[in-house]
Amino acid sequence: MFQLRLVLAAVIVVSAPLGLAQQDGPYKVLKTARVGGEGGWDYIFADAVGRRLYIPRGAARVVAATDTTPEAPAIPARLTIFDLDTLKPLGEIAGVGGNGAAVDPKSGHGFTSDHPKVSMFDTKTMTLIKSIDVGAARPDGILFDAFNERVYVFSHPTKDATVIDAKDGAVLGTIDLGGVPEQGVADGKGMLYVVMQDAVGSVTAVDVKTMKATGHYPFLDKGGCNGLALDVKNRVLFAACGRSGNPPAQPMMVILSATGGKILASLPLAGGSDGATFNPETMEAFSTHGNGTMTIVRETSPTSFEVVQNLQTMNGARTVTFDSKTGHLFTMSQERGPAPPPPPGGGRGPQGTAVPGSFTILMVGK
Repeated sequence: MFQLRLVLAAVIVVSAPLGLAQQDGPYKVLKTARVGGEGGWDYIFADAVGRRLYIPRGAARVVAATDTTPEAPAIPARLTIFDLDTLKPLGEIAGVGGNGAAVDPKSGHGFTSDHPKVSMFDTKTMTLIKSIDVGAARPDGILFDAFNERVYVFSHPTKDATVIDAKDGAVLGTIDLGGVPEQGVADGKGMLYVVMQDAVGSVTAVDVKTMKATGHYPFLDKGGCNGLALDVKNRVLFAACGRSGNPPAQPMMVILSATGGKILASLPLAGGSDGATFNPETMEAFSTHGNGTMTIVRETSPTSFEVVQNLQTMNGARTVTFDSKTGHLFTMSQERGPAPPPPPGGGRGPQGTAVPGSFTILMVGK
């Protein structure tokens, strides 16, 4: 069992973002925490009940010494844990990495979509309970549904969701989703919705009681969809997609009925999304983008929607989580040096080198 390892790195928390331009609108970056730490990341998860923020971090390789810098040692994968209100570090669980995290507040069990397994941990002691074999699946997105205390782990290559009992970590089976799954949302009443990342985007509706898909809602000319949010009361889904059918590719928020999949609206996003969430108190959906922007969409009625703000956050801050207690949103990124030139003939070029110790958490709100 891995032991709790306190984070000793210095943390800088400021009440206003440094160097982050704010656009007109009600939302702004309220606080940043430069928490440091090396290694990749994907999803960020806010436990509104336990008041903790979970960020799995990937392993970092040894960086050889140069004439001006000493050697940087290898850093193992770990789950980093922060106070949701102050953003101060609470500790980390060594060896527990992966893409995302989910927590069952009732059992006190947490899970990460690790590779090639799922890790189960105790949220109180912050220690690993066990590793769960998920076969050929490659865990990526992850979701806890309080309806039946189950965890759903989404896998790209197997195009399915592995279902895990949050109480004991038992694998209950898999659900064929019919596409490459990204983010999932649950209505708390027995339905699960998962957005597909395929060239032609779609949402798959799942009855969690039977563990079978009951509907596939295609978007026709939209694809590359990564984020999904749900207005439970009005049964409205918000799918954040990276491209539309008409070049140049325009990222779009596809808004559709959760009952039958009728498309209600398509609104432009400020960048390619990798995460979305919804605040039922303000009736707003949020999408975060790799170019350092956040788009806020307001639901003015169950059939009427508008973009109310495009907020500048931090370059690379592409995933998002929501704290239902405070209404705050959280995203994260790190600083990078200048990007190398793109490859000959066009295409996406490599990213600039990450600045050591620059990993930063951002709190967004009014």
